[in-house]
Amino acid sequence: MPAEIRITRPCPAPLTERQEARRRRILHASAQLACRGGFDAVQMREVAESSQVALGTLYRYFPSKVHLLVATMHDQLERMRGTLRAKPPAGATASERVTETLLRAFRALRREPRLADAMVRALTFADSGVTAEVERVHRQTTAIILEAMGQDADPTDEQLSAIRVIEHTWHSALITWLAGRASTAQVETDVATACRLIDLTRA
Repeated sequence: MPAEIRITRPCPAPLTERQEARRRRILHASAQLACRGGFDAVQMREVAESSQVALGTLYRYFPSKVHLLVATMHDQLERMRGTLRAKPPAGATASERVTETLLRAFRALRREPRLADAMVRALTFADSGVTAEVERVHRQTTAIILEAMGQDADPTDEQLSAIRVIEHTWHSALITWLAGRASTAQVETDVATACRLIDLTRA
């Protein structure tokens, strides 16, 4: 049998200042449209018009609406991370601080439920073609949790496993809440319960 041939994508070149400004306009337009009308309101042509870029240019940055909305989620998490650094969560234990962090994020999503629904739906619909963008969201979420924990050293495998369970619980809780199958109180309780795993791990 012939040897398997693996095709790897070259790392993209860093964006210039002008390209980064254009990308930020696109993400802003995506978030604004989602806030007004949810997932269905984010149409690529309208995003292009709102961000003042050519439609072809938009597709070079984001090949599909799902790519765009997952990137929008990463951008929202990045903003949240900056807010948390300016005002760190309170709590005597790591689990209390992570709980406070995720509940603050949940309160922010509750203020913009259509945006929340659009981003979560995109993350749920994402297939293997959106792996890079989904992985960026995962890394950002993990980094936010580690910072809330006050984790200076590299996390143990046990800690990373606990964080994955917390992220799965968080994502599932958001889906059920957005679908009207879970109350705000249920989401908060489930997230707090999952976060207690952190205090059971060995640093």
